[in-house]
Parts: sequence; structure tokens; C-alpha cells
Amino acid sequence: MSGPLAGLRILEVGHILAGPYATMLLADLGAEVTKLEPPGGDLSRQVSAAYFASLNRGKRSVRVDLASDEGQARLHELVRGADALLVNLKPSAVRRYGLTYEALKAWNERLVCVALTGWGMDAGDDPAFDYVVQAATGIASLTGDPNGPPQLPGYSSADNSAGLTAALGLLAQVVSGKGGQVEVSLRDVMLSQLNYHASAWLNEGRPPRRLGGAHAYYVPAQLFPTADGHLSLFITHDGFWHTFATEAGIEGYATMAERAEKRDELIAVVTKALATDTATSWESRLRPLRVPARAVRTVPEALAGAADAVIEAGPYRLVGSPIRMAGHEPAYGPPPRLGEHGAM
Repeated sequence: MSGPLAGLRILEVGHILAGPYATMLLADLGAEVTKLEPPGGDLSRQVSAAYFASLNRGKRSVRVDLASDEGQARLHELVRGADALLVNLKPSAVRRYGLTYEALKAWNERLVCVALTGWGMDAGDDPAFDYVVQAATGIASLTGDPNGPPQLPGYSSADNSAGLTAALGLLAQVVSGKGGQVEVSLRDVMLSQLNYHASAWLNEGRPPRRLGGAHAYYVPAQLFPTADGHLSLFITHDGFWHTFATEAGIEGYATMAERAEKRDELIAVVTKALATDTATSWESRLRPLRVPARAVRTVPEALAGAADAVIEAGPYRLVGSPIRMAGHEPAYGPPPRLGEHGAM
């Protein structure tokens, strides 16, 4: 392996998304990641080969039954040569299989152990899938039309965000030079991402409300229908507004405070103006003016327009690492076959 994390050896125990996504990002940066998979493999293998590949490229796979004495012996053997272990299981399973720092420090005192759970290691085993956590943390209540029901985004935002956070926590503990336990929960990650919404309630007593995808502070900053398609317009300051309003033929609303105060009125005015042209045409008109605006694209359209982000990992075409570093070009390997690098 090459890259900024070359030489870093990480073990992964977990299924589906958050944990495997975290370790895949680290593998992209050069870490050697070995999945410890149960006899039946990571559950994502049952979804589809492409699904599994999207979270596990460039890793090794060792098939091991952690519920057996032989499996535990194999775990301890691997731990001796590892720098970190990332576990994405429910708390009782993390403890039952001896996957905590306290349980493993006898085999490697400098080992970094990351427990990635739904609600926290001391919060029990309630199911904590992505959409459930979004509902419980208020994310769903902020999403959707204000006159309609709460909604969820079309991708796994809680799992992906938790994976990124777990990777950061793992690296922070490794950099400290000391072994130890790191905990990350999907609940805590999504509460943290409420940031200004949470602060408005905690400090000002102002409950956030569902605005149909519109920003709570900036106006206009949302999706707008056009003559053909939808346009995402994001006006964050008066300079952007002046430039946009001039191009769109809108007068007034010069300050951020006035635009926020007259939100409903202004949205109606902007909607009327944008209806005179198509989304792609508005994008073409506003981009040279440096106004933040893009037409809403489908996933196939977005990928077609971002060819530099698509890589090959064995037989799979995937979206590559979002981290780009000078002097490092990731070597994207294929996802491992179950037990390809060892089995009990």
C-alpha cells in the first residue's frame, strides 16, 4: 500500500454501511484494512455485489467466527499486529465478542478501538438504522414541505456522517500515540449536525420549523420551479442578492434582514421571475456572475458531469475518495471475496 496512511493496519468488524464506509475512506488513503467477517459474511454482500463494492473496495477479508474459541484466538493474533480496530455492531455484541480496548489491551496496549453504535455504548441495543436515527434526532422533522409530512433524504446521511466521524476519531487517537477507546454514535453525530438549529432553540428558545428545504436564515436559499426543471438558488449575502436581482429584473429587498422579514413575499416574487426561463438556462446565466445557483440533476446526470470522480476498482466503477492530496493517487483495489485472505 502507498499513501499518507501507508503502514497503518486497521481491523474492521461490522455490517452494511457506517463502519465499512469509515474504513474504506482510510483504505483509500493507504491504510491496510482487514475485514473480520462472520461465516456468512458482511450482510451487505446479500444486498448486491455493487452495493458491497461501494463500501469495501481495496480491503482484505478474513472469515472468522468470533463466537468460537478459535475465532477469539484468531482475533487476538490479528490484534497483536494492528494499530486500530473499528467495530460497527450493537453494544452487547461489541462486549460479547470482546471488541473493546479493555478486553484487548492485554494483546496490544497501543491498540485504538473505535465503537460505532446507534445510540451509544451505554444506551442499550435498540435498533438504530439510519432512517430511525434521523427521525429520533429531529432531522426528519426539518425535511419536507411545511404543509406536508416530514420526509427523509434519498441517501443514508446518518450512516455516512457517522462513518466520516468515526474515521476522524480513529485517526485522532492514533495521532495521540496512545491506545484507547473511542466511541461514536449515530445519534450524537446527527445531533451535532443540527448545529445552528439546535443553538437557536437552546439559546433563543426558537424552535426550528420545516421550510420545504429552504434555509432557516438565508432568503432566498432553496429550490425553485422554473419553466423547465428546478433551480437551487442560495443567496447568502447582499452582494449575491444585488447581482441576482439585477439579472432577474427584481427591485427592492436590498438587505438580508428585509429579505428574512418578508420571506413569503420575496419567495413569491423570485418564483415568478424564475418561471420565465428554464433551470439550465438560469444556471448558464448566473454562473458567470458567480451567483450560487445550479439546476437540479438526476444522479445519472450528476455522475455524467463528474467523470473525474468516477474510478475503477477491479470490475466495478465507483465514486472515488472525496479526499484529494498532493502527491497521492489512491490505488483502488477490488472488494475482497469472503475469506479471501484467511478463514477459520
